[in-house]
Amino acid sequence: MQTFFPNIWIKVPEIYVPKQWTDLTKRAVVACDQYTSQPEYWMQVQAFVGQDPSTYNIIFPEVYLESGWESKRIENIQKNMETYVQEGIIQNQWNCFVLVDRKTSHTSSRKWLIVALDLEQYDYSVGSQTLIRATEGTIIDRLPPRIAIRKDAPLESPHIMVLIDDPNKTVIEPLFNTLEKYTKVYDTDLMMNGGHITWYKISDEESIQNIVQKIEILADKNTFIDKYKVKEDKGVLLFAMGDGNHSLATAKAIWESKKQLLNETERENDPARFALVELVNIHDNGLVFEPIHRVVFNIDIKSIIEEIKTYFQNQGSDIHIDTYQSVEDMKKNIKTSDITTHYFCMIYAWAYNIVTIQQPKLHLEVANLQSFLDSYLKEHTQAKIDYIHGEHTTEQLGTKEKNVWFILPIMSKKEFFPTVIVDWALPRKTFSMGESEEKRYYLECRKIK
Repeated sequence: MQTFFPNIWIKVPEIYVPKQWTDLTKRAVVACDQYTSQPEYWMQVQAFVGQDPSTYNIIFPEVYLESGWESKRIENIQKNMETYVQEGIIQNQWNCFVLVDRKTSHTSSRKWLIVALDLEQYDYSVGSQTLIRATEGTIIDRLPPRIAIRKDAPLESPHIMVLIDDPNKTVIEPLFNTLEKYTKVYDTDLMMNGGHITWYKISDEESIQNIVQKIEILADKNTFIDKYKVKEDKGVLLFAMGDGNHSLATAKAIWESKKQLLNETERENDPARFALVELVNIHDNGLVFEPIHRVVFNIDIKSIIEEIKTYFQNQGSDIHIDTYQSVEDMKKNIKTSDITTHYFCMIYAWAYNIVTIQQPKLHLEVANLQSFLDSYLKEHTQAKIDYIHGEHTTEQLGTKEKNVWFILPIMSKKEFFPTVIVDWALPRKTFSMGESEEKRYYLECRKIK
């Protein structure tokens, strides 16, 4: 059976999963970059897992970074991985795609397909035109601790979500109409309010070829040009990062270093060349985009108002700020942005404002606002910014003296791919996808050594 498809840079991975007798509620834990300010969460996980096999023992919760015992934990992670493989605690399912359905307290179903992507076609640098692309700036300083964890690890179990733009739902969704063809391997609850997960193994050649053919249609150059109305010099964007950007960048950095020591044949077959990812259709009904608002602290109100006007006028945009008597009044008058005019809300000292920017330079409201805030914070070092989920918390902070609160609209899913194609990347903290307990739970693994 063919396992590598170089025209779309997908590999059918060898998947390792826990033995059937394993208590999966203890086996699967949430992504390591969640609850980073709540060590008590991870202490509860540790107590719940106890001595049983669990991915808790082969990941590094980021809450413990800079704890002073990183090297010891990394050493234990690698030993646990070796033990799990050697003692058969995890077992090889051989080459397969994995179809997953996840239910949480917030959504009845989110569907995805687990595949491996070729890191040769991933480039997180500014202006990248590769098939697999970052959607936000990669902070290089965040990579070293992640590289230290992965570089000598025998296994990977990442939390990388990669999005495809499939509005007609041709790739993943139809697979749920033919579940009788696949092997149901797991059907289990997840710990710590993580919901429920159902896991199907797809290993027959006909199904794999059908999946690949559907993805190839999305990758067609002419289809891409017509779909996004772009020039021919634009590279096809097939796979866009949704979550885990720095995890994929870590895998890329390790591969770029390792391949220098390999000959051509070894490069083609080395498992470190690929990364396990969760492929999700951006139009999946269970994938919810939520806005992330901004609060700026310790500012001079008159100064920031004058500077925001000057900033956008210097960019060639017209800017208007209209003031209302209440938050209800403001929200009643806010309009939906379009390509020529952007709207967002600004609140300070109980003044409720709608900011209107005509002929904006960038594609999204959040991109234009963040470009101003980056400039403002650089000049006013006493000011600080925080990124807040939910309007209630933002309102409490934003109405205090010397604070200003910016409320942003929800980003349309339809704007995601066009924005990345045109503007290269989204500004940081553009949106959130679900609550912490809805994030990826580690279950399957893949050998990378």
